[in-house]
Amino acid sequence: MGVETIIFTIIVIAAFAFFGYNLWRIYHYVMLGKPENRWDQIGQRLKQMIQIGLFQKKILRDKGAGIVHVLIFWGFLALLMPAAEAILEGLSGHRWNFSFLGPLYSVLTLLADFFAAFIVFAVIGALWRRFVLKVPRLQGSREEQIDATVVLAAIFVIVTSLLLMNAARITMDAEYAWAVRPFSHLLAAVISPAAAPTLFHITWWIHILMILAFMNYLPYSKHFHVVTSLPNVFFAEIPFPNRLKPIDFEAEGVEKFGALDIEDLTWKTLLDGYTCTHCGRCTSVCPANTTGKLLDPRAIIVQINQRTRERAPLLWAKQNGKAVDEQAWAAVEAKHLVSDYIPSEALWQCTTCGACMQECPVAIEHVPAIVELRRGQVMMEANFPYEAQTALNNLENNFTPWNFSPEERADWAEGLGVKTAAEDPQMEVLFWVGCAGSYDARAKKVSQAFAKLLQRAGVEFRILGTEERCTGDPARRIGNEYLADMLIKMNVETLNQYNVKKIVTICPHCYNTLKNEYPAFGGNYEVLHHTQLLQQLVAQGRLPVSAAQLDETIAYHDSCYLGRYGQEYEAPRQVLQSVAGSAVAEPQRTRDRSFCCGAGGGRMFMEETEGKRVNIERTEELLALNPSAIAVNCPFCMTMLTDGVKAKEKAETVKVQDVAEILLTAIEQSDNGAGASEEREKA
Repeated sequence: MGVETIIFTIIVIAAFAFFGYNLWRIYHYVMLGKPENRWDQIGQRLKQMIQIGLFQKKILRDKGAGIVHVLIFWGFLALLMPAAEAILEGLSGHRWNFSFLGPLYSVLTLLADFFAAFIVFAVIGALWRRFVLKVPRLQGSREEQIDATVVLAAIFVIVTSLLLMNAARITMDAEYAWAVRPFSHLLAAVISPAAAPTLFHITWWIHILMILAFMNYLPYSKHFHVVTSLPNVFFAEIPFPNRLKPIDFEAEGVEKFGALDIEDLTWKTLLDGYTCTHCGRCTSVCPANTTGKLLDPRAIIVQINQRTRERAPLLWAKQNGKAVDEQAWAAVEAKHLVSDYIPSEALWQCTTCGACMQECPVAIEHVPAIVELRRGQVMMEANFPYEAQTALNNLENNFTPWNFSPEERADWAEGLGVKTAAEDPQMEVLFWVGCAGSYDARAKKVSQAFAKLLQRAGVEFRILGTEERCTGDPARRIGNEYLADMLIKMNVETLNQYNVKKIVTICPHCYNTLKNEYPAFGGNYEVLHHTQLLQQLVAQGRLPVSAAQLDETIAYHDSCYLGRYGQEYEAPRQVLQSVAGSAVAEPQRTRDRSFCCGAGGGRMFMEETEGKRVNIERTEELLALNPSAIAVNCPFCMTMLTDGVKAKEKAETVKVQDVAEILLTAIEQSDNGAGASEEREKA
């Protein structure tokens, strides 16, 4: 074994040992987070990892940059083989390749050559987008820009050195056929035979040393996602993070509720921090950030990671009885995750719409982290917006966010002949009206319209009436889990008392909570959104719409909690499209790209004091379609868009209506038309 081989072997062993140490270190830092079981549904998780991780499904939502990234990603996979060949060649001291793979080797060789050439231009394009075009979502701190430059430069050197190394080898012995190394052959044409051996030797060392250096730079870089992205996607919620984890308030030894520091967050959230690519896709779709507010979803995840990198090494050492610099520990302890890293006001600007999580290419779960931090601020620090206090007080005293008496909850149904479960528990479905549908003047009309449709269809339904309480959604999203826990358990007891099996609701927030969060509290029910049930009734012929006519141009708005959280996009559209003569127009941001109305996450009960109002942004987008009506499926959206239409002085020409109201109007017009025809025939 030659001296050069010995030196190379030592370098390789040291590089892999240091990389292994960093993996071990970061693993223990991540596991400082709270435990959480993410080992269920292994098959679905593997499928998700393949679709999102390997095939870059989410990356491709941005066609331009997405295609480039996918090619770079697959290029690096293809380049693993020549990298392995070069390392084995250095360790063995003689030429090494995987030619025993036969025709597959030729294919892999061709792919490696193609991708190496492509990556050269892709890196140049990435630098151009970042530093010349200055794409907003790619602009970060000075440290982030330096990190991006170092990584892109390293990638450029790795692939160019590979191409030159292969070109030199072709010049030396014509080992590779043109068909499998076309780009290397082009470079070989300009390399003299005399210079080829020296060039090969230099580029071989540059190539390997840059790979080993890059590998060990990753744990200190935002590009560590190269290592963590696949595990992070594997452990992500399936199919979407649509439920908050409950807190066991009766557990022994629990002294802290919510998150005040990194150890109060789950290990998945800490892994999210190490996985964040800093791409800014989350921030680019955030309704708060888009309208000029402080909230930056990317910054929250980045700051969680920054706090982890500063606090975790000392915390892990203390927990394992190792010596710690007490002065350094005191300096770290003097800082707070919320305030010193994450601005408190940013937390309360989140509408929990989930757009950030929908767009994240590595399945980071921003909203659960934000809510967990809110919980810490509410339940441990009593630090939250004063407007939220009013809503929480009303929830505690009246079981609704508004200052209405519980005795008035069923007043909307007067004169409709609607029965309560207490009067007759035999039912086909329970109509969960919700707080807005019970008390809000505009939303009560939706409750009435839906009840009339159910009666027309012959559906045996009941309501809880005064026994219904808020599902707990506003309290949970604001961060008062203790209050939400109380409301949920009271509702579950009532529902189970009446042996309820099937629930329908006009509120997507109630829908999500009842369907996805109540099972953790012993409430297991079949839950439908009212547009889903209406679609079924129309399809079954229980609601006649064949002769219905509406001369309207309807702009449809997807609510976040039915769309992204509930994965339901078709039912409301099918109901609207079943009304013959009505044209359904789609705004630019629609379906899973829909823009929030601004009311979720407890924002319904808080004022916007910074930037443009979210509801105005969305209303302008819908009004640009020149509709005569805006269709919604959520009482919160109804309120926000109605206010938006009024603010734009379009209330006289544009109606904001629920899907149920539009359907009922069409059927009633059809009835009137049929009645008029009968009168004419009699005459």
